[in-house]
Formats: sequence, structure tokens, C-alpha cells
Amino acid sequence: MRVQRANGWAEYAELAALFFLNAMALGMWFVPLGMVLDAHGLHSIRPYAFATSAIAAFISPLIFGAMADRRGSPVVVLRWLAVATAIAMAFASTAIHLGWNRWLVLAIIQVHALCSAPGWSLSTTIVLSRLQNSKRQFGPVRAVATLGWMAGCWLVSWLNADASVLSGFGGAFIWLLVAAFTFVLPGVPPPKSTGHLSLKERLGLDALTLLKNADHRVVFVTAALFSIPLAAFYPYSPTHMRDLGLEHPSALMSLGQITEIIAMLGLAYLLAAFRLKWLFAAGLSIGLIRFLLCAMDSQPSLLAGVTLHGFAFTLVFITTQIYLDERIDPAWKARAQALMSFMTGGIGNLIGYLGTGWWFNVCDKPSGTNWPLFWSVLAGVIGLVLVYFMVAYHGRGSQPEETKG
Repeated sequence: MRVQRANGWAEYAELAALFFLNAMALGMWFVPLGMVLDAHGLHSIRPYAFATSAIAAFISPLIFGAMADRRGSPVVVLRWLAVATAIAMAFASTAIHLGWNRWLVLAIIQVHALCSAPGWSLSTTIVLSRLQNSKRQFGPVRAVATLGWMAGCWLVSWLNADASVLSGFGGAFIWLLVAAFTFVLPGVPPPKSTGHLSLKERLGLDALTLLKNADHRVVFVTAALFSIPLAAFYPYSPTHMRDLGLEHPSALMSLGQITEIIAMLGLAYLLAAFRLKWLFAAGLSIGLIRFLLCAMDSQPSLLAGVTLHGFAFTLVFITTQIYLDERIDPAWKARAQALMSFMTGGIGNLIGYLGTGWWFNVCDKPSGTNWPLFWSVLAGVIGLVLVYFMVAYHGRGSQPEETKG
């Protein structure tokens, strides 16, 4: 339901600010997390710490189902989740700083992930409910979220907190700002009752029917498989930067967000000029090149690889969202997006964080990490995903006649 309120510049700025603060809080926690754990002797739980977000992606649909049943307003739910996330983030940072048992620290990080996981979707729901023309207006607002993520990374490095729990305390403060900001937003009515939802429907698993279409199945599987090697990017790129003597890795990681903004602003032109198949292929190819550059194990090549991240991410995952919006029957769109999140953020990321963590331990020797081997094998995995996609995807299936395949 759209909220009937004039969409002037002031309101547009409100929505952009909500996305900016939300993404800023996420970036201040997620990007430096691996370095913070290493600095406090918790490197052994690093893969599991990142995997907590994937586990939360499995459970979050159940939370949303419960919210829908209770007819909760998204603004109010976001307010209390933001407060809970701030408390959990500060608690986790305190536990790390005081040197608590590593498994207790991991458990607290998991609680934080469960609190923060629904926040982004709730913010997106609020923003979309306020836009009169989402296709035209959502892109620029979403780009502001990327700027917020970059600002969080820059702030962490400016405070010299790349390996300090100060980054977590700073992120907790930003979450409190998100909670406070919700008092500025007008209430968004809860969704109308659609009757009792089964567990299968709450999880979006009834969308598995979509996998009967060959091209839909290839897109779902490709996105999930690409998520596996991609999971190594944030946990290990900052560590590689540190090994190469680069300072302020959190800020340098935002190079990928610069190209993400460029790609998002140019995506409308690309979608009009090229078939979706070639945009998918380009994103996968750039992802392959990115890890090959990282494997060269030099400062310039690593920074070049990090910079290419935004192009790869946008051309694969944002294009996937557009594919689902264009090719899926309207009655199934929400469930299709939920299933994609389940497969990429849940299954793909969980396998990716645990698998790349195991692979890093194999490559990490007393004499130093074998970074060329680490990144080369991951590049090889992306190469196999690219081959699978090019062979299996044909651009046919259930789709509008005017849409290119």
C-alpha cells in the first residue's frame, strides 16, 4: 500500500537518509570484522562469524511471517530491531574486547545477525511504500545506500579502527540513530490480511515450482553458485591488504562501492542495449578477472581487483533481481525474490563462508598466506560457474514478448 503523501525533495531526502544510515551501520560492522577478530586472537572463528549472517538468512523469513501475522507496522518493527541490533553489536564488541570465550563471542555475534538481518528488507519496504514511481525513483535512493556503506568504511579508517572494537561501537551508535530516525518517518500501514500462511509459504519455498522452468532454474543456481566464491571477498581482502602493507583497508574496500554506483547508474542503458544473458556473462567474467588480479599478489593488482567488485556484483545480482521482476508472473514475484535471497544469502553464503574459511586455512602457512593459490582457485570456481551458465541458459521460457532474452 502506498502512503499518500506528496513526494517532494524533503521526503525524498528522508528516504535517502534512512538508507544511508542503515547501510553505514552495516558497513562499519561487516567490513572490519575479520581484522577485528584477528587482532583479538579470534581468527579461528572468523569463517563462522561471517556465516552467522547466512544462518540468519534462513531464519529471517520465519520472523517476517510472524510479523505479518501480527500486522506490525514496518516503521515500528524497524525501530525496535534497530535498538536490539545496537545492543547486540555493542555487547559483541565488549565480549571481543574483554577476551571472552570464543564460542560465547560467536553466539553473541549470531544474536546480532538475527537482529540485523531483517533491517534492510524493512527499510526497503518503507522506502518503496513512499515512492510514487519506484522504477524511476528507487535507483538513485539505492545508490545513496552504497554511499552510506562507503561512509561507514571511511569513518572506520579515519578513526584508525580497522582492527579495533571501536568500529563495532560506532556501528551500534549508528543503529541507534536509525531507531531515532524512525520517529521522523510517517507510519506505514501493515499489509492486509491474506489468510493463514503455512510454514512453506512463509519461507517462500512454494516458489520452488519456478525451478521447473529451465532458464529460471539456471539463473537461481548461477546466482547461488556465484555467491560461494564471492563470500571470500570481505573476510579476506582486507587481510590481504594488511599483508601487502596497505593502510586503512576498510576505506580502500569502498573502491568496490564506487564502481557499484557507476554500474547501477548505467544499468538502465545496458538493459536497453544488451540481452540479459550477456549482462550475466559480463558480471561473471568480471568476477573471474577480479580474483585473477587479486592472485597477482601486488598492491596495484589487489586494488584493481577490489575496484572491479562493484561491476561484478551489480551485473550479476541486481540484474538477477530485474530478471525476476520481468520474467516471473506477478503473483509469484515476491516469493521468487524471497527464494533468491534464501539461495544466495542463505545457502550460497553459508557454503561460501565455511568453504572459503577452510580453503584459507589450507593456504595459510607459518611462512605466510599463499594468496596467489587462494585467489586462483576461487577464480577457477567462478570460471566453472561461467561455463555452466553459458551452456545451460538459452534466454527462452516464460517471459514477455517484448523483453529480450
